[in-house]
Amino acid sequence: MELCGQFMDEPSLHQICTTNPEFIMRAQEDEPFRQLLWDADLCVPDGVGLLLAGKWMKRPFATPLFPERVPGSEIVYHLAEQCAENGWRLFLLGAQEGIAAQAGRLFQQKYPDLIIAGSYAGSPDLDENETIVSLINDSRADVLYVAYGNPKQDMWIGRNKETLKTVRVAIGIGASLDFVTGNATRAPRWMQKLGLEWLHRLILEPWRWRRMLALPRFVFSIIRDKQTH
Repeated sequence: MELCGQFMDEPSLHQICTTNPEFIMRAQEDEPFRQLLWDADLCVPDGVGLLLAGKWMKRPFATPLFPERVPGSEIVYHLAEQCAENGWRLFLLGAQEGIAAQAGRLFQQKYPDLIIAGSYAGSPDLDENETIVSLINDSRADVLYVAYGNPKQDMWIGRNKETLKTVRVAIGIGASLDFVTGNATRAPRWMQKLGLEWLHRLILEPWRWRRMLALPRFVFSIIRDKQTH
């Protein structure tokens, strides 16, 4: 949150990525996505696997080790509160039709001083890009939440860094707006503490099993890397 405050004082868009093992494994094969993560202003450890990997590898770049997980589903509340306190205008982009607008109303109930600059579902497709950018620029938004799921949301922010004129902080938030509105449910606290939130989501959304294959691949990659270094 302190870094977000600093970003707001600088005359350019700053991208935040909520990184998890799926991001890491995609980056092994997707060079543009890998470069985007390198270029991002801040990558936070959203997945518990990153914390465990940092502890296991004990690399210089992982020192100090990540003190805790930083879920995007919690950042959205902290950053919305910070927007309310500082008068920053928040724009909500993505999710299913109507979800962003509903989330905006719920945020304002929780933080009455929050200014919602706008909300729009839209699409990360190129044919809508110009329309969405114009909409956000016209709203004079300072902070942007993008809920298109990874990597689409992150790539969307990356390609529009120069064209979003007033936004200073943009963050991809995945399913966070669905959690805010109650259209999806986060894992119980005990599962979160045990690092099993991924399992809870897989049980509720079994169609995600193909994406979840990134988890065992990530574990194998970390073990192999540890053994060879």
